Amino acid sequence: MLDNLQRYTITMLVENEPGVTARVAGMFAGRGYNIETICGAPTANPEMSRITITTNSTPDQVEQIFKNLRRLVNVIKVRDMTGREAVKREMALICVKALPADRADIYSIIKSFGGRIVDTGLTHYIFEVTGSGGKIDTLVRLLEPMGIEKLARSGILGLYREPE
Repeated sequence: MLDNLQRYTITMLVENEPGVTARVAGMFAGRGYNIETICGAPTANPEMSRITITTNSTPDQVEQIFKNLRRLVNVIKVRDMTGREAVKREMALICVKALPADRADIYSIIKSFGGRIVDTGLTHYIFEVTGSGGKIDTLVRLLEPMGIEKLARSGILGLYREPE
């Protein structure tokens, strides 16, 4: 049954009320579905928030996820953003060991991925980079031999290219 797992990106508009994110996450946990990433914040309308979740599920499971999300009282709209005409980005903060002999190479790699250094120390750089999950995965693989000390990723944020 789990042989046909696919990554799905689910976006929803919800009422910006206390406990809504917990109820959404609780629906996943209560039914045994895993949340790979979750991001949420108020929209331009402060009465609503957008929550974006990625999950690895089967088509049948994701159909059930949608049905269950639509039943939650504070959920206004749920959409499948998987493979759609949407702008999807992830942000990462990466702390990498940056000894003097490696600094020029690290800086070059960071710049080639559109990253920006936000903190420097005697033996490290902390930088931010934004892009697709694949782009960030590639950057992490390139930096691993130099010594990644800490890594924080936002999860996917997304908006449809045309108004919903």
